[in-house]
Amino acid sequence: MNKFEAILLFTPDLSSTNIKQQEDLFKKLLDDNKGSIIASEDWGLRDLSYNIKNNKKAFYKYYQIEIEGKNIQEIKRILTQNEKIIRHLIIKVENHEELPTKLLKTEN
Repeated sequence: MNKFEAILLFTPDLSSTNIKQQEDLFKKLLDDNKGSIIASEDWGLRDLSYNIKNNKKAFYKYYQIEIEGKNIQEIKRILTQNEKIIRHLIIKVENHEELPTKLLKTEN
């Protein structure tokens, strides 16, 4: 299993219930592709550096995941088709960062 970090940006018009549903769909997607979520953080509603699909803000979710590298392309394909996710980024890492991330440490 390879280690990855994923950041998903959800549209700002989603309710907390809808975001929870999207997170459950992401977890199921990983399970279906023999992956798992190791840890996650909610980075909340944040301003975007530039408009994405006419949105100035997005809900940020950060995940540390483990999955076979060959299954990542399928995950990315499905995330791209989801209209509630305006951007996603998945990168391979050697070791997962210790939580909480620096982003949350600086806010406190």
